[in-house]
Amino acid sequence: MEAVDALIHARWIVPVEPEGRVLEHHALAMHRGRIVALLPSGEAHRRFQADEDIMLPRHALIPGLVNAHTHAAMTLLRGVADDLPLMPWLQDHIWPAENRWVSADYVRDGTELAMAEMLRSGTTCFNDMYFFPEATAQAAHHSGMRASLGLIVFDFKSPWGGGPDEYIHKGLELRDQYKNDPLLSFAFAPHAPYTVSDPWLTKLRALADELDLPVHTHVHETAGEVDESLKKHGKRPIARLADLGLYTRALLAVHMTQLGDAEIAETARCGVNVIHCPESNQKLASGHCPVAKLLKAGVNVALGTDGAASNNDLDMFGEMRSAALLAKDVAGDATALPAAATLTLATLNGARALGLDKDIGSLAPGKWADITAVDLGAPETQPVYDVFSTLVYSAGRQHVSDVWVAGKRLLQDRVLTQMDLPAILERAESWRQRIASKTP
Repeated sequence: MEAVDALIHARWIVPVEPEGRVLEHHALAMHRGRIVALLPSGEAHRRFQADEDIMLPRHALIPGLVNAHTHAAMTLLRGVADDLPLMPWLQDHIWPAENRWVSADYVRDGTELAMAEMLRSGTTCFNDMYFFPEATAQAAHHSGMRASLGLIVFDFKSPWGGGPDEYIHKGLELRDQYKNDPLLSFAFAPHAPYTVSDPWLTKLRALADELDLPVHTHVHETAGEVDESLKKHGKRPIARLADLGLYTRALLAVHMTQLGDAEIAETARCGVNVIHCPESNQKLASGHCPVAKLLKAGVNVALGTDGAASNNDLDMFGEMRSAALLAKDVAGDATALPAAATLTLATLNGARALGLDKDIGSLAPGKWADITAVDLGAPETQPVYDVFSTLVYSAGRQHVSDVWVAGKRLLQDRVLTQMDLPAILERAESWRQRIASKTP
C-alpha cells in the first residue's frame, strides 16, 4: 500500500476540471502538500495507507476559492463611509483616512482580520493590492495562506513611499525576499490609469515583461473614469493601455463595467483577464460588467470581492451568488451564467488570471492540496438535487467547515488552527476605537 499523509472521504468531490463533473462517495489522497489521487472511497482504502483518515459524509469538497481582487487591510475601514459613489467615497473619505492611519502595523492587523474572514469563507488564495505589501507578505507567510501580492504604484506619495521610483524599488526588494516561498507570488499593481501616468505605466510594462509578472489594475470601473480619460488623453483607458503595450494576457483588468462590443472583442483577442467584483460595483453604483458577453467571446473572467470597505465583506460564496444572478439580469437570459460555470470563475479562472493554474484552482493529481469542505447537511442546503446549484445558490460561508492550503489544515470544524482569532479581534477593536475617535 502507498503511504499518504491523509485521505479525505466526502459525499461529493467537485474537481472543477472538467467543468460540471461530480464524484460521489470518493476520496482525495494527499501527500506532502499535493493531491495524489481522486478515487472511490473503497478503492482508496485498498490502495493507500493514510496517516489520517477524514470522513466528511455530508460534505462537498471543492478547490479552495480564489479571491482575485482584494485590498485586504481595508477590513479596518469596513463601514466607515457607506452609501456613496466611487470618487466621493475615495477622495473625501477613504484616501484621507488612509493617509492618517495606514502603517505597517495597520496593514498587518487588517490583513490578519481579512485572512481570518477569508479562510472561514473557504478562500485559500487572495490577490491583493495595498500599501505596505511587506506587512501583507509577512502576515500571509505566518498564517499559511496563499497570496499574490500587488507591488502597488501611484504617481503621488503615500504613507508607504514618496513616489513611483520608491514604490517600484521597494516592491522588487520584496519580491526578491520571498520569491522562493511556494505560497507567495507577485504582480505589479499600478492602482489605475487615472493615478499612474504614461511614463510609469511604460516602465512597469517593461519590468513585467522582463520578470514575467502579471499587471493588476482597476480599469473602466465607472463611466466617470472613462469620460475623464477622454478629456485628458483623448482616448478611453483601454485604448491608452493598449497604446502603451499593457493590454495583454499579463493584464488583470479589475471591474470593467464600461465596455462596448469592440472592446470586448479586443479584450478576447489580447487575452486580457477580467476580474469581476459584482457586489462592490453594485454598492458603489459603478455599473455592470458584461460577464456573459465576455465569456462568450472567450475572455477569462475571475471573481473578486474588492475591499471590505466597499463590499462590505470578503465572502466569495456571496460573490458567486451575486455574479450568477447579476449576469442573468444584465443579459436578460436565465442561462447566462450557470452554477457550474460560476464555481469555475471563483476557482480555476482566478488561478489562471494569476498564472497559478498549473498548481491550484482545481482538484487534480499533482496540484497543491488547496481544498475547501462545505457541509451541505444543514436545513438551508437540503435536499441536494444538484451539487452546483446548492453550492452557488443555497450554501453560504457559514457552511464551510474545513480548509486546507498546501495540505495543511488551516480551518478545522470552523476553528482556525494557525491564527489567534481572539487576539486578531482585539486588535481590530483597538483600531476601531482609534479611527472612530480620531485619536492617534
